[in-house]
Order: sequence, then C-alpha cells, then structure tokens
Amino acid sequence: MEEVNLHEIFQTGFFLILIAAGITAIAKKVKQPYPIALVIVGAIIGLLNIPLLEPLKMFITEGEIFNFVIITLFLPALLGEAALKLPFSHLKENKEPILALAFGGTLLSFLLIGFTAHYFLGLSLPAAFVFGALMSATDPVSVLSIFKSVGVKKRLAVVIEGESLFNDGLAVVLFKISALSLITYLDAGWSGLGMGLWDFIRVVSLGLIIGGALGYGFSLLTKYFDDYPLEIIFSILLFYGSFLIAESVHASGVIAVVVAALIFGNFGSSIGMTPTTKLNINNFWDVAALLANSIVFLMIGLEITRIDMQDKWEIIFIAIILVLIARSVAVYASMSVIRDFSMNWKHILNWGGLKGSLSIALVLSLPRDFQGREELLILAFSVVLFSLVVQGWTIKPLISFLGINKKEEVYFEYEQLLSKIHRYETAMKEMMEAKGRYYLTKTITDEYVQKYQQKLEIAIAEMEELYRRKPELKEKQTETLRRVVFYAEHEAVDKLSMEEIISSETAEKERKELTEALVNLSHEKEG
Repeated sequence: MEEVNLHEIFQTGFFLILIAAGITAIAKKVKQPYPIALVIVGAIIGLLNIPLLEPLKMFITEGEIFNFVIITLFLPALLGEAALKLPFSHLKENKEPILALAFGGTLLSFLLIGFTAHYFLGLSLPAAFVFGALMSATDPVSVLSIFKSVGVKKRLAVVIEGESLFNDGLAVVLFKISALSLITYLDAGWSGLGMGLWDFIRVVSLGLIIGGALGYGFSLLTKYFDDYPLEIIFSILLFYGSFLIAESVHASGVIAVVVAALIFGNFGSSIGMTPTTKLNINNFWDVAALLANSIVFLMIGLEITRIDMQDKWEIIFIAIILVLIARSVAVYASMSVIRDFSMNWKHILNWGGLKGSLSIALVLSLPRDFQGREELLILAFSVVLFSLVVQGWTIKPLISFLGINKKEEVYFEYEQLLSKIHRYETAMKEMMEAKGRYYLTKTITDEYVQKYQQKLEIAIAEMEELYRRKPELKEKQTETLRRVVFYAEHEAVDKLSMEEIISSETAEKERKELTEALVNLSHEKEG
C-alpha cells in the first residue's frame, strides 16, 4: 500500500512539474512574467472541474503539503540561490537603501498593518499583527523577471532583491512572535515587552551565528576539493542544513540560509572555488530556482481557489487598501534618509513590493485553533492574488511611464547606425547576386555598388566616432564577440572529441580552460 502511495505522489509531482514547465516556457516565449501566468492558470485549473487534474488539486491544496513544499522544500533553495549570487560589493554599495527597507520599512509596515487591521478589520491583536507580519514579506521574483525584460538599472534590482532577502527573515520572526507569544507578552505588561524584544534578538542572533558558522565552515571545505559535482552537494547540504539546524533550536532558518549562502558565494568562492566550479554551481541553482518558482506560483493559483471569498469583499477591499498604504508609508518614510535615490525609483520600490508564496505558506502554518485563522486565510490569499496579478502586471507600464527604462540618446544613435550599415551591406550583396541572376551590365551595377559603398563608409566612420565618444559601446561589442568566439571554440572541441581526433581527457581540459575564460569575462563585466 505504501508503494502505491509513493508511486502516486511521484506521478502527481511529475505532472505538476510538467504543467508548471509548460506554462513557464510559453510565458517566456511571449515575453510575459511567468509567475503571474502560473498563478492565473493555477487559479483557472482550480476553478474548473477537470477530472484528470482532480487528484493533483486535492493533493497540492492540502495545507500541510503546501506548507511543507513551500517552507521546508523550496524556501531554503530559493533564498540560497538568490544570496549565493549576490556579491558583497553590491550589498556594500547599496547597504543604506537595503537596510532602510529591510529593517526600518519592514518594522514600520508590520506596526502600521497590525494596528490598522485591529481597528478597521476588527481582528484581535494577535491576528492583526500576524497579518502585519504576513504582509511585510516581499517576493521579488515577478518584479525582477520584468526588470530583465525592460532593462532597468542594476542598482534598482539589487535593492529590491536585497530587501526581500533580509525582510523575509525579519517577517518570519515577527510572524512567529505574533502567532505564538503575543498574548503572553501583552499580559505581562512592560516586562512582556522586554521578553518579546529579547526573543526577537535571540531568534535573529542565533540565525546569524548558525548561518555564519556553517557558511564559513563549508567555505573552508571547498579549499580541499576541486570537484564541482561534490561542491554542488556541499551547497545543498549548507542551504538545507543551516535552515533545519536553526529551526530545530527555534532560531530563524531564513536568516541562517541567507547568511550562509552569502558567505559561501563570496568568501567560499574566492578561497576555494575554480571558475569552472563557480559557473557550474550557479547553473545548478539557476535551474533549481526556476523549477521551484514555477511550481510555487502554480501551487499558489491552485490554493487560492480553495478559499471562499463570498460575502467578504468589503473586508478584502479594506485589507488591500491598508496594505498598499502601509507599504507606501514604509517605503517613503524609510527611504527619506537616502539621498541618492530618485523619487521615481521609490515609486517602483513601493509598487514592486509584491507578496508571494511565503505569505501563503506562513498563514497555512497557523494552528487550526488560532483565533481568526479563517479570516487571515481569506485576507492573505486575497492580497497575494491582487499583488501578483494587478501589481505584477502594471509594474511594467509604470516603469515605462516613469521613464526608468529609457535608453540614452547615444543608444538610439547606435541602433540607427547599426541599421544603416546592415541595410547597405545587404543591398550591396543583393546587387552582386542580381548581376548574375538577371545578367545586368557591369557599368550599371558598379555605379550603384559604388554609391552604397560610399554610404557604408560614411556610416562606419560615424560608428567609429560614436565608439570614440562612448567607449562602453565598443566594450559591449567586444564582449559579444568574445562570447561568440568562446562558443565557436567550445563547439570545435566537442566536434574533435566526438570524431575521436582528440582524447576525452584533452577535450575536458580544453573545455575547462574555455569555461574559465567565460567566467573571467563575466567578472570583468560585473567589475
């Protein structure tokens, strides 16, 4: 019987991956944010009665299953992947806005939502502050996928990602304190406030210590091995080990994972990883994160349809307004002390503070006898749905409206010259082919070719002048050429190996040298 159940679970999981991968592939092909597409399709599947999908829906939407998959299975991987690839230098350069949002903004949002939810929605104080903690966690996946498609500044993406990494940990700590201990603290008066503060410091500090110690230990371990499959396993053990150990001693598993991954991805990679290892570890976690995110957002869509929102539209509307107002106050107030951050960027930070899987997983983890649990489920699911669909789909037009993704005039000039050069070269090639095809006289064709040759030379001269004025354009072209050459060389090695002209050992050595050259190119670009 157990074998059958395991077989059915495997089948269900495979079918879920199949659907999630298909939707993600289509969304990427049509250049739409895949998280939003997954949530919408998941909700449609949840609402429709499709016999083939009923077992999948019943399995996935079990609260315990959803909570386990999101928090225990996928959260360490998603946090670890994001922190692993975030350079310390980027965090250091943007520490002021990240700290302001992740700590000041999160605490302010938590308090504002907690008090207003108690006053306007009639929730008990513990339930109101649980709601505040749920709505203080942000999910940057949808926004960052949009940022990549419209080409916004790297700094804005780093700030949003940095805020999310650190505020998730803080939000989880606030959630646990609100859900499990707030009544005890309130009953104890001022001494209770001290107890609450001590619990907060203890949970955060233990998470930092555990994550730091494990991250440092695994970083040292990489010095003794030059074997990227093994070092990928080290990273898996690190992310899940730091999370599980921290949770087992009632510390913050989220903070532990983030700190461990940051140390491993920066200190560890600098002292013990070859460029080949770095590239392969990053590639592995890219795949893992895409798979996890695809499944998570599809599960959110399926889960949302289980909540009965009828006759609740008034409190849902009020809750959405309260969360939006609290986010606005938190962003503009906490960022008011940051000087070199434009108001337009603050608008994007505000509207781009989407809610996601963590909020839903946390609310589902509430004890069944928690007072106000059903109301919190309805409110949390409604706000997350609004956030992902409405805010997620309108952030791109807002970016365009505010002109954040506007290219400099030099890029338009570059594109126009590039277009002209391509036009003239294509026309000249066509004329030479037409000469033989239609038996045109040499006098006529030479005259036209000469005219286009002159135009081409003028355009090339203007392009060279543009390169002289804007060296970054030439650097971009050089980088493109180097990548093309790399792939050509890699393909040549593969062909020689396949035809057994060179040995597999030689081929592997050559591939390693080429991969290291590509990694160095990426590092030069970041620098």
